Amino acid sequence: MLFGAFAAALLYVLIPGPAFLALLGIGAGQGRKAGALFMGGHLAGDLLWSSLALVAIVGAKTIGTTVFDVLGLLCGFYLAWIGWTALRARPRADGAAVLTVERPLRRGLIFGLTNPKGYPVALATFTALLASSSNALDFGALPLLLGVSFFGFLLADVILIAIIGAAVVRRFYRRHELAIVRLSGLLFMGFAVQAVWHAAPGLLGWRKP
Repeated sequence: MLFGAFAAALLYVLIPGPAFLALLGIGAGQGRKAGALFMGGHLAGDLLWSSLALVAIVGAKTIGTTVFDVLGLLCGFYLAWIGWTALRARPRADGAAVLTVERPLRRGLIFGLTNPKGYPVALATFTALLASSSNALDFGALPLLLGVSFFGFLLADVILIAIIGAAVVRRFYRRHELAIVRLSGLLFMGFAVQAVWHAAPGLLGWRKP
């Protein structure tokens, strides 16, 4: 259970998405320090959305699954929309304009707390990796799960910060930005399928009690 929470937090940060792409752009234009400040601010959003996702997963055992099945279904459709939008991305008219942020810490904080995909992605990743430990999930385990998740976030942030300032990463991002965006779209589509797959049986009455 603890390893699942740690791995879910790690993947939640490392899997490409809007914040990942923003970090690559900041790192390409301003280096590791700016990227580290951005991720430091974004950590607040990571903790918020993962906390809500864990409360939803644990609460499903206490108050029933219907509310969370509906929420999961909506999240799945929303993830599918994000993925489809990314897959249909086109080259920017302004060419290779690298992102420049004057206050990366504040940008990361606002980005993390207002990112609309934060909850559905957290719910999908934590659900997928904690499903095998569902019998051990309760509100008493919640603080420990959040603590382990925090260390997963920190490790993922360190990994990203270590690579974003490298010259080869900057060149690669500038050369393949559109392909990276579309690849992230495929990943979001996969999470959408997982979320719907998890929610649909309960809503259709196919899930065993």
